[in-house]
Amino acid sequence: MGLFGSKKNPEDLKYDAMAMMEKNQPKAAISLFNKILKQNDSDEETLLNKGLALNQIKKYSDAITCFDKLLEIDPKNAQALNNRGISMAENGNIQEASECYDKAIEADPRYAASYFNKGVLLDKLQEHEDALTALEKAITVDSRKPNAMVYKGIVLGKLKRHEEALNCFQNICKKYPNNQDAFFQKGVQLAELGRHEKAITVFDEILKKYKDNVNVIYAKSRSCAALDKIPESMELLKQAITRNPKIIRNWAKDEPIFTKLHNNDKFRALVKL
Repeated sequence: MGLFGSKKNPEDLKYDAMAMMEKNQPKAAISLFNKILKQNDSDEETLLNKGLALNQIKKYSDAITCFDKLLEIDPKNAQALNNRGISMAENGNIQEASECYDKAIEADPRYAASYFNKGVLLDKLQEHEDALTALEKAITVDSRKPNAMVYKGIVLGKLKRHEEALNCFQNICKKYPNNQDAFFQKGVQLAELGRHEKAITVFDEILKKYKDNVNVIYAKSRSCAALDKIPESMELLKQAITRNPKIIRNWAKDEPIFTKLHNNDKFRALVKL
């Protein structure tokens, strides 16, 4: 029989389904998870993984149904609670998402993902100090993954604590030299601190590998404008607008660094000021 052979037992189907997940084919995985659940609708591992796959394809309400079924069987399943929180947050149910993360933390205080997701949620609610507390806890619980460290640096930047943010990203870059998010954010914080030459060096390094990255092109354009390298700044801004017109024009209109260009005809034409 082929990969989707109907005579396969549940364990073989699970193996095939997880292979589909690893290949980023969640729809194919869901089809297999459904076959397993037809044989045993209380298979906890499959209910969890089906919920994860449904979240991946943005079918959040269906994912919640999966997680609820699992939580009827195991009310203290931290992974189900955490991922139910993600589904709730994506559906706009912020209060219940927060409660899910709290329940997941209570169920397993060593499960770092719950602290991380709670931190992300609090940040989106503009509760930055509380977000930092949750992210710090995520880092304490699991210091091997850089995602909470990166987000902590971003939140510090939002709080205008740019030296702390820069230090955070520099530490991540030392520990995880291939983390491009941290490297880019290092450049952003250098720019926020007025160290635009160093920021441009960072952006140029990224553009060697990712020459079409619109965020990096725009960030370099800002720093060039700050250094009065106006022709270069305009050319970069044009490139960024070509790739993402609506968002980049909105950013450029509101960017204080570009204020001095508000009487520049080329700038006005580019951003439609």
